Amino acid sequence: MDLNNLSCKSARNICIVKTLAKLGHFPTRTTEKEAWFLSPLRSETQASFSVSLIKNLWFDFGLGTGGNTIDLIMLMKSWSVRETLEFLKNDMSSISFSPPKIEHLTKEPEISILDVQIIHLKALIDYLHSRSIPYEIGRKYCRQVWYRCKGKRFFALGLENYKRGWELRNKYFKTSSRPKTFSFFERGSKQLIITEGMFDFLSLTTIDEDLVENSDCIILNSLAFLERIKILIPKYEKVLIYLDNDPAGKKAAGSLLNQFENITDCSNSYSGYIDLNEQLKAEKFLTLK
Repeated sequence: MDLNNLSCKSARNICIVKTLAKLGHFPTRTTEKEAWFLSPLRSETQASFSVSLIKNLWFDFGLGTGGNTIDLIMLMKSWSVRETLEFLKNDMSSISFSPPKIEHLTKEPEISILDVQIIHLKALIDYLHSRSIPYEIGRKYCRQVWYRCKGKRFFALGLENYKRGWELRNKYFKTSSRPKTFSFFERGSKQLIITEGMFDFLSLTTIDEDLVENSDCIILNSLAFLERIKILIPKYEKVLIYLDNDPAGKKAAGSLLNQFENITDCSNSYSGYIDLNEQLKAEKFLTLK
């Protein structure tokens, strides 16, 4: 094979686990069929990034997205396909993927929703309070969701998305059920609010409930879904964006500002904080002192 002409098909066959090791990322836990990492795409303390040792595919449960080796390097490095192939071509001969020989393969575990209820468990109410969100606001927009993962039953705060999947959060873990996409509260307003995550939306509602209730609202649930919502932006007279004050959020905000004239970047209102919820929690702490 000509390594100077590495094809996408060949690059997908490069072992993800070995590629991550080359970049300084190592599994925290490995089983017969999968390896678990702290996500190389975001900050976390509990591993929720899985690599299938059978299929050589990755999935980030926190972002709700996954793919092959090319997809991963493009996201990690913000590179084009050409730049990614150039990076990978030197590894084709040394770290190509060979699936283990296992006679009986089972489907990778998925999250199944068992029950959706009004929030009443004290643990979830306490979790809302720990994020400085009033129970009344959490109860209005979220639900208490029971779900099964890997044969075990869990509960979490749930925010339903546009395709009836769920963003799931509790004190210890965050994940989502499929299908994964953005959440949309449509009220027939000429003004649209876009927040990055569930707690950004709940925080904004806590800070200015009238603003939220008189606007259509999109919660991206991941910046990966930014492209999907761009088709909706031109129909609004005004669009207020509340994205994270980090490189990814700033890049996304800049992209929107360059493409649309009806965008207002509101991140200055929480300058000095990574997001709205961090600001809300900090201000509540100062009030209590």
